[in-house]
Amino acid sequence: MESLLLTSENISQTQKLARQVAKQLKGGEILFFSGPIGAGKTVMVKEIVKELGFKKTTVSASFSLLKKYKGDKFNLYHADLFRLDEGEMFNLGFEEMLEDHTSVLLVEWPEPAKSFFPQNRLEITVILLEGDKRQIRFKAIGKTAQKIIEGLCKKKIQNKIII
Repeated sequence: MESLLLTSENISQTQKLARQVAKQLKGGEILFFSGPIGAGKTVMVKEIVKELGFKKTTVSASFSLLKKYKGDKFNLYHADLFRLDEGEMFNLGFEEMLEDHTSVLLVEWPEPAKSFFPQNRLEITVILLEGDKRQIRFKAIGKTAQKIIEGLCKKKIQNKIII
């Protein structure tokens, strides 16, 4: 399965979905988070970091652009590329992160970097609906990302998140 579309009724379900995504991560994955301001990208990233056992409090990386979390099994990088353009990507040190095939890379606002990153990634798009309801689209680009979607499908019934 190359894509999956789920509906989250509230923030709690969005957080539960993020925890299910985290359970699929083994190191070496790249996840892109897209959507408008306030959609829930950072909410999902925070839950993933927390579920993976990183003790450091996760905040939006908007002002620092990049945060690194050192872990026992692998390192995790959280990048927020809001307000960047493609030309500024080369100054952030992504080459080092991409050479580390055991780390996990979470990228919010990835649009300026899509051509910079390898084709093996999971693209997550959060779409605002009414109230706290969200539609969350997962698109796998590459086999690693497909495995994540397959793992999530085991938790899905009738387009609703079942945890």
